Amino acid sequence: MSAPAYETSNYEYVNARVRSRRASLFDDDDYRKLVRMGTGEIARYMEETEYEAEMNRLASRYSGVDLIEYALNQNLAKHFEDLLRWSEGRLYDYVARYLRKFDAWNVKTALRGVYTDASTSDVEDDFIRAGEFSGASLDELVEADSVEEVVEALEETIFGDPLRAAMDDYEDTGLLVPLENAVDRTFYETLIEGLPANPDRPTELYVQFLRAEIDFRNVRNALRLARTATDMDPAEYFIEGGRLFDRDELRGLVADEAQLVEHIRESTYGDDLADALRVLEDAETLIGFEHALEVALLEYAGTLSNRYPLSVTPVLSYVLAKEREVENVRAIARGREADLSPEEIQEELVVR
Repeated sequence: MSAPAYETSNYEYVNARVRSRRASLFDDDDYRKLVRMGTGEIARYMEETEYEAEMNRLASRYSGVDLIEYALNQNLAKHFEDLLRWSEGRLYDYVARYLRKFDAWNVKTALRGVYTDASTSDVEDDFIRAGEFSGASLDELVEADSVEEVVEALEETIFGDPLRAAMDDYEDTGLLVPLENAVDRTFYETLIEGLPANPDRPTELYVQFLRAEIDFRNVRNALRLARTATDMDPAEYFIEGGRLFDRDELRGLVADEAQLVEHIRESTYGDDLADALRVLEDAETLIGFEHALEVALLEYAGTLSNRYPLSVTPVLSYVLAKEREVENVRAIARGREADLSPEEIQEELVVR
């Protein structure tokens, strides 16, 4: 994903293409239908949508949930490859940086696979081939037999040094949390590195979007720690680059959930996160809040994209929305396979 040498960015062209793609995303009515279908019906439904090409191409080799998941992942990768193919100049660089989130996803998938002794086929099924990693790099991750081998395979990537540094905590605790957190921190903190010191307006909006996503991730991590009886240092889970907390401040707030919630409510995101905080107050677990937080990020991204159409924000908003669609359909298919009720599945979806 090396960026083209020229600097001209074609925001208007790419965003026009993105508007067209957004129009084909599933809506609430689609999800209401899907949660009441069996896996075979879901597959047939998808054949009549923009997933048609992937469903037809894969139907001779797979069926049921496997067919749905392979089609979802291939369609996602196709759409994001199109974004890169359309983009020029700095816009290309911004999109390429952001799509590294799927490299982070794949690293965590490989780590979880060896940690839980999952089969290589299960790990490979969960890969999303939309980042920078080559097919050979992903194959190496799939073939790793231990957490140590996964970390070793990533030595020459941006995740290499942070994962090595987190290995002591992994070995001390026996938990993947330090390694997964190192992956997330690396992705988010490298997003903003090397951006122009005096950015133009589109770049300012790109940074604003990224800072908001980092803040929302820090909110999620902070509340997870506040609800968990743990000796883990909150500062170890802090992602640099946001505006809502600094490292030392977060350490104090995690010790007092009420103060933490009030800090969020009084922040620049107070209105954006109002619904999520109401869910948090009523919920016995964090699941509902985290879903509401994801909705808030989608809505924040949508607001920025509508307000500033000639910037990268409509593209990043679309990436989030498309990623969420894939995760929702996957959750529905797996839920139906597990014989969950429509109501139980609906609780797992994140819908604006």
